[in-house]
Parts: sequence; structure tokens; C-alpha cells
Amino acid sequence: IMLLTDPEIESSLLISSDEGATYQKYRLNFYIQSLLFHPKQEDWILAYSQDQKLYSSAEFGRRWQLIQEGVAPNRFYWSVMGSNKEPDLVHLEARTVDGHSQYLTCRMQNCTEANRHKPFPGYIDPDSLIVQDDYVFVQLTSGGRPHYYVSYRRNAFAQMKLPKYALPKDMHVISTDENQVFAAVQEWNQNDTYNLYISDTRGVYFTLALENVQSSRGPEGNVMIDLYEVAGIKGMFLANKKIDNQVKTFITYNKGRDWRLLQAPDTDLRGDPVQCLLPYCSLHLHLKVSENPYTSGIIASRDTAPSIIVASGNIGSELSDSDISMFVSSDAGNTWRQIFEEEHSVLYLDQGGVLVAMKHTSLPIRHLWLSFDEGRSWSKYSFTSIPLFVDGVLGEPGEETLIMTVFGHFSHRSEWQLVKVDYKSIFDRRCAEEDYRPWQLHSQGEACIMGAKRIYKKRRSERKCMQGKYAGAMESEPCVCTEADFDCDYGYERHSNGQCLPAFWFNPSSLSKDCSLGQSYLNSTGYRKVVSNNCTDGVREQYTAKPQKCPGKAPRGLRIVTADGKLTAEQGHNVTLMVQLEEGDVQRTLIQVDFGDGIAVSYVNLSSMEDGIKHVYHNVGIFRVTVQVDNSLGSDSAVLYLHVTCPLEHVHLSLPFVTTKNKEVNATAVLWPSQVGTLTYVWWYGNNTEPLITLEGSISFKFTSEGMNTITVQVSAGNAILQDTKTIAVYEEFRSLRLSFSPNLDDYNPDIPEWRRDISRVIKKSLVEATGVPSQHILVAVLPGLPTAAELFVLPYQDPTGENRRSAEDLEQISELLIHKLNQNLVHFELKPGVQVFVHAAHLTAAPLVDLTPTHSGSAMLMLLSVVFVGLAVFVIYKFKRKIPGINVYAQMQNEKEREMVSRVSHTESRSHIPQTELRRPGQLIDEKVESQLIGTSLSTLQSL
Repeated sequence: IMLLTDPEIESSLLISSDEGATYQKYRLNFYIQSLLFHPKQEDWILAYSQDQKLYSSAEFGRRWQLIQEGVAPNRFYWSVMGSNKEPDLVHLEARTVDGHSQYLTCRMQNCTEANRHKPFPGYIDPDSLIVQDDYVFVQLTSGGRPHYYVSYRRNAFAQMKLPKYALPKDMHVISTDENQVFAAVQEWNQNDTYNLYISDTRGVYFTLALENVQSSRGPEGNVMIDLYEVAGIKGMFLANKKIDNQVKTFITYNKGRDWRLLQAPDTDLRGDPVQCLLPYCSLHLHLKVSENPYTSGIIASRDTAPSIIVASGNIGSELSDSDISMFVSSDAGNTWRQIFEEEHSVLYLDQGGVLVAMKHTSLPIRHLWLSFDEGRSWSKYSFTSIPLFVDGVLGEPGEETLIMTVFGHFSHRSEWQLVKVDYKSIFDRRCAEEDYRPWQLHSQGEACIMGAKRIYKKRRSERKCMQGKYAGAMESEPCVCTEADFDCDYGYERHSNGQCLPAFWFNPSSLSKDCSLGQSYLNSTGYRKVVSNNCTDGVREQYTAKPQKCPGKAPRGLRIVTADGKLTAEQGHNVTLMVQLEEGDVQRTLIQVDFGDGIAVSYVNLSSMEDGIKHVYHNVGIFRVTVQVDNSLGSDSAVLYLHVTCPLEHVHLSLPFVTTKNKEVNATAVLWPSQVGTLTYVWWYGNNTEPLITLEGSISFKFTSEGMNTITVQVSAGNAILQDTKTIAVYEEFRSLRLSFSPNLDDYNPDIPEWRRDISRVIKKSLVEATGVPSQHILVAVLPGLPTAAELFVLPYQDPTGENRRSAEDLEQISELLIHKLNQNLVHFELKPGVQVFVHAAHLTAAPLVDLTPTHSGSAMLMLLSVVFVGLAVFVIYKFKRKIPGINVYAQMQNEKEREMVSRVSHTESRSHIPQTELRRPGQLIDEKVESQLIGTSLSTLQSL
């Protein structure tokens, strides 16, 4: 016995090996959320913790070992005996550090990184792994649609094939019994119903079994399909189908090949005749199974009682939630009897030889009902002297158990009460062979079901003996095959005349696409035998697929796609290309693939390319991938335009700090890395409500009104969108002044945007304190690069009323005041304790200057004749390089980005070391022109000095 302690108090296990006489405590370093016991090895346990870790124990919880972190809830499974060689193999769905999900397998005591396997290549959709019997299912969404994959007996995964235009939104695996998958699929045009599909043995090809099955949501939001698999009789299902907004119950005995309505009872509980004529009136059942193990569902059947079905429902034209009664069938759904007029919980005891019923009521009860004749008659028994509010009933496991446990409470304030009811005293002996009679399974008199006649042994109703080994015994005899034993094959649909004909979207000749001249393939007749059907002879040969020689075919329908269906690949990473051919002699075919980057490969047949072609692109761009297929009968070709990208890491918007009203401004988005593939630029500037979208990283625009304007660029690269925002001041007239600093500032300049913004703020504060000039007149921008320099702008600020606008003379006065204070070393700030930085004026520029030609080149050449002036010019260029709004600011900003994006240069490196190719961006001036402009302007300033 294992007990779990209350996790709010402590995390421990209490384990008893002597039927609860003594317990030993084992403390845990994790909190258990759920346990999964091995189906064969009773001491092997998987424990799932509250922090999504999976642990294993081979000693019934006495010692634990971590298997995997980040495991999805309820997505871990023990290996299935027969499908896996290792009984201690664990299947699980785990999440990677970047949030993806993948399917892993490993041994319970050796789940290291090196010993983990990934049976499904790539990632899967979260919470999609299902391991059930011989099948493993996963889901992968691409192109906005889910795609489902199945592995049969742990072989390679194959994509599940539904009819071409089913276009599923959701899928639930209902049953995997007897080497076949029963699945409920919600198609694109369904909301509250599902279609039932049934597969071939491998679980790959699915055909329609029943349309529009009713579904509902459980209390926790889980989907519940109104489909019930009857225990003990393989191939028998009940389903609630929606027809013209009415829900009706149907039954099948051959796994969905044929369905019919349920015949209502002939008489009611009082023996009065029931007027109910098919198909207008029938019996309808509620098919929900209780998720609580301590309460009975509203329908029940047992393997050991294969003919008995107990359910609640109603008689009429459709299923109703009112006037619910209880019904029983003792001949596997052919006929039904009413047993109660109100809902009851019904339990099977003695292998179904005894039925126990307890009324569903919110009132306390003290009686229950017993039936020894499959519900034909009921006896009333008292199980408690004091009426009990019943919370649940549990029939104990075991082949011969006759004990039932009822638990509830006497009042709403009392503790739980457990009442054990033992029925052994009712029987005086065990059943012998003569106490049983044969019973043949049939469907409305038809004895051949699933290709066999099945005869069961049932206890005679008048014999009150305890059942033993004879319960559920069966004899089987095969039947001769008829058309009813065959369903329509994949791609075929049953028409009103009963024939299976190809669907409009299906090309039967496509079945031979994977074979070559001289080989054979199975040519479908349009029919396939229902899986697990045991019929022999008869029409079996007529309906079974025949081997047929593969015809010689020219290549047709050639396609080349990426393995994940995407049109993008990442630079430096493997991309897997798949070549697909609808028709063609695949074994004698020459395939040539040109990757578009100067590399090409050839293959002699498609079978050598089943796993795809892997290739690595080392450059970014759009590559034209071509594939040519040739055989002796013809050729075909296909093209794929593949976008190879690398992740965009950073975008920087380059533009002037200040510009003149009605003057054209250039803005450039500088990227890192510079080549990332196909890009789209979205620009927002001024007060525009609609963005400007371009394929170029540079635009020009004008501002017609003064003030501060925000410009934002968003760069879309694949799935990533990055943006940068800058503010530009627009004025009709302003002044600018270059600032320099004491050399000690260079020692602390990391040359990154954040540092420059913070220093700009400190300089502005120092200027305001030293001069008393209102902060609205001052804009400071620290420029990139070394030595550290800044641009000071004097702006014509005006108050919100539009009055008190500063004139040109006012700007001159403010500029002179600023220069005066700067020249007197009155502007300074403390960078850190003991490090005082002084701010100096370099020169004043009347703005705007819009001269785009190097008009001072002649003067510059004359001045260069003088060695003194040359030395002085070099000093001025180095120390007081003039800023020309609209031109030099632009060039400086380009250099700023290059300093940030190109590998860091040391504080002593020259700007000329930056590669020329990196500096040339769309819309940027060529370097020689920029340098000429700077020299001309600086020498002009030198003349004035």
C-alpha cells in the first residue's frame, strides 16, 4: 500500500508491505502531482512533479531518480510489451529551453543526454504525443494547418492520410484495439460535431465510418465525443449522431461498416405497450462515461459480461435530457428493456452475474436493488440502518469478488462513512458447467459478425450460483466472406447502390507511383476487408487488392519542397529538401538538383532520397533551386525559390538631430548583421496615421511645421520584427555649436548609444546651471567615436500660446552667452568621484548651411602650401571638425552605426581603418566626397579665425 502525504504539510510517501499493519516514511525532495505504474512490473513507477519534472523508481517509491525536466503534463508513457524490446523504456514529450516540444525516449534508469532518442525528427506541437498499444501519434502544425503523424510498432513516422478535403481542425484517438485506429476528426466546416474515421492496420490511410457525431465539453474544458465502445465484443460501438439538429443513437457491430438505430422496448416498466416505429422513433442513450472512478457512468458494460449493456436514455425522435429512464440489453443491443424510471448507478458483481443498482438522488437513501437475471427482475435490499447521503460506489477488483463499498455521509456536518456490502452469503455454491447455456451473438438475427459466428456461455437466470472460470467463455467459427465484410478503401466512397467508387479528388493510378518498371504493386479493387474480420473464401478473392506489374511512366507532377514546408532557411544551418514525384518510373530515373549557389548533385533514383537532401547555404540571399528528373520515357522539372536568411539582431535609425523646416531629410536604417535576407521596412514619421512601406533601407521626407517629431522604422525579417525610434527637432532657424571635452572623458567612453544619451543629459544640465538659459533652448547630442565630441543646438523655443518666440538676434545672444561660459571653463560635470570633466566650445555655425559642394576646395589647396597652416588645419580637423546640418550630421551618424556594428575599435584607432565597403549604404555619400566637404568647411573656418 502506498499513501501520499498532504503536500501542504510535507512531501513524503508512506509505504506498507504488510497490508497496512505498519508503514515506513520516505521523504521526497519534490512534490508529486501524478503517478503512473508500470502495467507489468509492480515496483516500477513514474512520478510527475508540480514543477514539470519526471522521476522514476524501480523500488516502489523508496528511491527516485530524475528522468527529464520540462515534461508536458500527462504526456509520459511506459513502453508497451511487444512493441518495445526494453520494458523499462519511457516515452515522453519534453519542452526545450526555447519553448519547443519534442518526442523523446530513454531507459528509466539511464536517461542521460547521450542515451535519449528522438524518434520523430524535429519539433512537435505542444501536448500532442500519444502512445497507445502499437501506435505512437504526434501532431505538427505548418502553414496554419495541423498535420498528424503515426508510427506503427515503433517504425518510422508516416503522415496520416485523411480524405483530401477533410482539412481537420482537431483529432482525437478513440480506439487502437486489434491493430486499427478509430479516430474522431473535427473538419473545417464543423463546430460541435466530429466525423469518425477508421484506419488500415498501420494507422496511415483513413476512411469515413460515421459523420456528425455529437461532442461536448467536459468540466475542465476537455472534448468528449458521444461514442462508446462496448466492452467484451470487438467491433461494437454506440454513437450519437446529429441529423437536422436532432441527436439520435446508432449502433454498429462491424467497426463502423454499417450503422442502425436502436429498437425501443416493446413494453414499458408497467408492461404497457410502447408505440415507437423505426425510423421515426427509437431508443436514444446517453454515452458519457464517468471520469470519477467512484461514481458510475450513465452507460456501462464489462468484458466478462459481453452481452449486458446498462444505460440511461429516452424513447422518442431524438435524445433528450428530460424523462430519462434506465434501460438494459442482455443480447448485445438487439433488444432493450426498461428497468427504472429514474437514473441509477449500476455496478457489475460476480463477473456480471449480479447487477447492483443505486438511485441517483440528492436525498439520503438506505436501500439498493439486486438482479440475478440480467435486469429482468430486481430485489430490494437495505444496506444501512441510517439513511446515507451517497457520494460514490466502488466495486472491488478481482475475478470472484462479491464485495461493494459505498461511501457517503449521514449529514452535511459528519465525516465520511464507508459501508462494505458482501454478497457471498446469497450464494450457496459455485456454478458448474450445467448451470450455463449457450448464447450466440447476432445483429438483428444475422449471426456472422466481423466474419465469424461467436457463441458465449451465459449463466441460466434461475441458477443462483457464484460464477467461476466459465464467465465470458466464447467459441468462434469463421464465416464465408460477403460484401458486408469489406469497407471502402482509401480514396473510395460508398454510393447509394452500395458500390465503392473513386472520390472526385482521388487518382487510382497514383497507387503505383512508388514502383518501377518490372516491379509489382497492390492494385486496389476499391474495397478493403474490415480489420480483424475473420471471414474466409466467398468474395474474398474478388474484393482483395491484386498484385500488378508497375507500368512504365514518364515523370509527372515533380515538386521540390523543404521538409518543414517553409520557403526559408537559415544561413550556416542544414536545410532538408524533399523531391516528390506523382508518377514516374522511380527506380530508373536520373535526378539532378542544382542548389543555386554553385553546387549541384545527382541521384540515380528517388529511393535514395527518401530522407531528403541536406544542404548548407553559406551566403544570404534568394536562391533558385532546380530539380530535373529524366527517365527513358520523358522528363520533368521543378523550381523552388529559397530565401536564405540569418537572424536580424539589431536595427539603428540614422538621421540628423535637428533639421530645417521644409528641408528634405534622409533617414537610414542600419542593420546588424548587414546582410540578413529579404527585408521589408515600415516607416512612421510626423503625424501620419498610415506607414510608408519600402524595400529599401533609406527614405527622404520633409517636415512642414516646427517642433519635435518622432520617426520610427520597423524592419521585418522572416518571423522577426525589430524597430528603432529617433526624435528630430524641426525649426526654421537655429544655431549649432561643436563641443569638446577634457581628454579624461575619452578614458571612460565605451562608445555605445546608452552612454552617449546619459552624457548628453548631464552636459545639458551643466549648461543650464552655468548660464541660466532655459532647458527648452538647448539640445545636446554626443557624437559617436573618439575623441569624444558633441553638438550643441540653440533652438527658438516658444511657449504653447505661440507668443514670446525668439528672434534670430535672441539666438545669437544665447549662443554668445553659452560660448562665453564655455570659454571661461564654467561648464563642467563630475563623471565619477574625483573625475572632473570640462566642456569647451569648438566653433559656432550659423544654421542652416545647405551647401552641398566643396566650394572652399581652391582655398584649401592654397592654404596647404603653408606648412604652418597645414599643421593647424590638421589640428582643426581633428579637434574642431565642423558639423554641417543635413550633411555632416548624416555622415557622422553613418560612422556612428559602423562603430557600433563593426567589431569594436580601440580608443587609439583611426576612422580610416573601417572597411570602405561597410560604409557605403543606400543613400549615403561616398567617403571621398564627405572628407572633401569636411576639409573645405574646416579650412573656411580657419580663414575666419
